[in-house]
Amino acid sequence: MNVLEIAAGSLASALVAQHAGADRVELCEGLASGGTTPSYGTLAITRERLRIPLFVLVRPRAGDFLYGAQEAEVMLRDIESCVRLGCDGIVVGALDTDGNVDLSLCGQLVSAAGSLPVTFHRAFDAARNPAEALEQVIGLGFARVLTSGGCATAMEGAGNVAAHVRQAEGRIVVMPGAGIDAGNVAALAAATGAHEFHASAKAPRVSAMRFRAPALEGLSSDWTETDPERVRALRAALDAGAQRG
Repeated sequence: MNVLEIAAGSLASALVAQHAGADRVELCEGLASGGTTPSYGTLAITRERLRIPLFVLVRPRAGDFLYGAQEAEVMLRDIESCVRLGCDGIVVGALDTDGNVDLSLCGQLVSAAGSLPVTFHRAFDAARNPAEALEQVIGLGFARVLTSGGCATAMEGAGNVAAHVRQAEGRIVVMPGAGIDAGNVAALAAATGAHEFHASAKAPRVSAMRFRAPALEGLSSDWTETDPERVRALRAALDAGAQRG
């Protein structure tokens, strides 16, 4: 069975993803900058209301994946909160200055998650040597790795994703993400041999505000949110592809 994970940037988006047929939600904030850790309030209420598995992105800031001691402490505290609230999985990743997996920090993060499965996020695509990084991630005990194959989109990196799937040999789930939609997900599944897929399925939302402060012209009142029709279309495309396969 193919699994559809939706990256949701809010409680509303998580609930939309659930109702539209997602199998799992990755909860975060700041999707436009690659995602950061959601607020405690967002996390707590989403955990209360969601009935499908809830994975939480633990990333203290946008930018690179090289973290100092203070950022590491924040990440560990956030994981503690996720465990305490009964979340189903954690999504993290960290590299050292040379682009290798930060074995020490990642080991601490996996340990802090306890029995929860942990995904190594797209820091993997920034690693110096993906084949070596994959073995390190497997050795650390990660359950899955999110990757676009080192390219701007998963379709562009499909060949690399397929190579990661072959290298993994079932020891870890290789989950493509980036630019996935209903129009390409079936082809991506066929090209890579992957069975889990990560998408945001987001669409623009226009503010209902009638008053717009003229002094804040550069501050947009609009935002993006998970779109139910896009999730349903992804679900249908995945299911149809699985039946043909």
